[in-house]
Amino acid sequence: MAFLKTILIILLVYYLLKILARWFAPKIFSYAAKKTEERFRENFGGFSQQTQTNEEKVGDVIIDKKPSKKSSSSKKVGEYIEFEELD
Repeated sequence: MAFLKTILIILLVYYLLKILARWFAPKIFSYAAKKTEERFRENFGGFSQQTQTNEEKVGDVIIDKKPSKKSSSSKKVGEYIEFEELD
């Protein structure tokens, strides 16, 4: 009789935890998501402030040029060596 009672208690606890998880899991996950979002905003909030202060005035024209590199295709890379297969 004690064995049957133990099994019933285990099943009752299992189903009770399952029901509680359905009720509280979404609330726990949304709380964790909000906290994570707050941490990201604290850590990376300074970057958005820095980019706003460095903005140029409307109408300014800025041209950034990369230095032109002369590609020398006449460079001798090496000579071609043909290999033969040995049986």
